[in-house]
Amino acid sequence: MRGRMGKTETLYGKFLDEYVSEQAVRKYTTQTAGYGINYLLHHDYAKIYLDAARRCLNGSGARPLRLLEFGCGGGMNITRLVALLSEKGIPVERAYGTDFSPRLVEAAKEEAQAYLPSDLARKVNFFVARNESLEEDLKSAAGGDGSRLGEFDLIVGVNTFRYCHRLGKQLDCAQDIYRLLRPGGICVNIDMNNRFPAFRSRWRRSEKNTEESYLPTLAEYSDPFKQAGFEVLQKKTFCWVPHSAGRALTMACSTATPILNLVGRGRAMRSLVIARKPN
Repeated sequence: MRGRMGKTETLYGKFLDEYVSEQAVRKYTTQTAGYGINYLLHHDYAKIYLDAARRCLNGSGARPLRLLEFGCGGGMNITRLVALLSEKGIPVERAYGTDFSPRLVEAAKEEAQAYLPSDLARKVNFFVARNESLEEDLKSAAGGDGSRLGEFDLIVGVNTFRYCHRLGKQLDCAQDIYRLLRPGGICVNIDMNNRFPAFRSRWRRSEKNTEESYLPTLAEYSDPFKQAGFEVLQKKTFCWVPHSAGRALTMACSTATPILNLVGRGRAMRSLVIARKPN
C-alpha cells in the first residue's frame, strides 16, 4: 500500500508540475489557446452539452440548472457552457469549476470575469480540488460540509478523466460524481481516444514509465461509471479537430469530418461517455 501511495504521489507531482506553469495557463485560456478548442466549444461540444442540459431539464421540473466541471483547467469550457445555456434560454442557478492546479484555478476566475457578463460571472465559482477526491475536496473548499453546494444536474469533464486512470483512481472519481449528482443528473466525459494514431502519448509508450502517458480505451472510460451505478446513455468516438489547431487546420478538419467518420470513426480524436444517475 505504501509503495502504491508513493507512486501515486510521484505521478501526481509530475502532473502538477505540468499544469502550474505559465505555458499551461496560455494553453488553457482564451486569448492564447488554439483556435480549435474555441471552435469545438461553439460547435461539436456545444451540441453535446445542449442535448445533455435538455435531458436534465426534462427531469428537473424546469428549475435552473446547477453545473460542475471537474478538471476545468483555465475555465474556458465551463464559461462557454454557462454562456451557451444563457443564449439558449436555459437558466443556470450556479456553476462550479474544479482543478488540482491552484494556478489554473486563478486563471479560470480571471477567464470568467473577462468572458462572461457580470450577471453570469457572479454565478460561477472555482475551487482547487483533485479529481480522485472530488467530493471531499470540493466540499472542503466550499466551506465545511459543503451544504451550500447542493446537488448538481450536469457534471462535465474534458481531457481530464484519463489522469484518474493513470493514478488508478478512476472508480473513486466516478463514485464521487455519482454522489454529487441529483437522481436523473447527467455526466458528460470527453477525453482522448487511444485509437487515434497521431497523439504524442502513443509514441511515449517506449518510455520506462508508461503510466504517465497511458490512454484508456473507450470501454475503460465507460466501465467506472457502470461500476459506480450509472446508466451509460452513450459511448462513442468522435471529433477530428485538434484543440491546438489554427483556423485553417480547424476548417480543413471540420470539412473532412463526414468522410473521416465514414472511413474511420473508431479512430477519431475523442472518446465520449454520457452517463445518467438513475432516478
